[in-house]
Amino acid sequence: MAATIAYDDIEVGTELPARTFPVTRATLVRYAGASGDFNPIHWNEKFAREVGLPDVIAHGMFTMASAIRVVTDWVGDPGAVVEYGVRFTKPVVVPNDDQGAVVEVTAKVAAKLDDRRVRVDLTATSAGQKVLGMSRAVVRLA
Repeated sequence: MAATIAYDDIEVGTELPARTFPVTRATLVRYAGASGDFNPIHWNEKFAREVGLPDVIAHGMFTMASAIRVVTDWVGDPGAVVEYGVRFTKPVVVPNDDQGAVVEVTAKVAAKLDDRRVRVDLTATSAGQKVLGMSRAVVRLA
């Protein structure tokens, strides 16, 4: 599959469609099984609090993967992402209730690069706090 967005049609400042991602304790259990990351901070409330966390927290890689979906959905091809990096700034706290937490992600084209590539800057927040910093992807367009 190739990118469906044309480089020539994109301008710096173009906003990608925002997304929200619900995160429940059940989501964390499924992710732990898929990733093999069974660290108790992601499922054991007592342990999480004992190590100084406010509650169980989402896996950082889960949060990172959720955020990049905004870019892959927009471009139409996950393989078009040639670079992606973030800094983890705050944990996504996931309460033990039916609502859980929500990760809200926005993104915009921050720069047009050579070789039909663009840099996309992402913002991910949960409970009003920025959870990823320096979140950037480089994407090769059509």
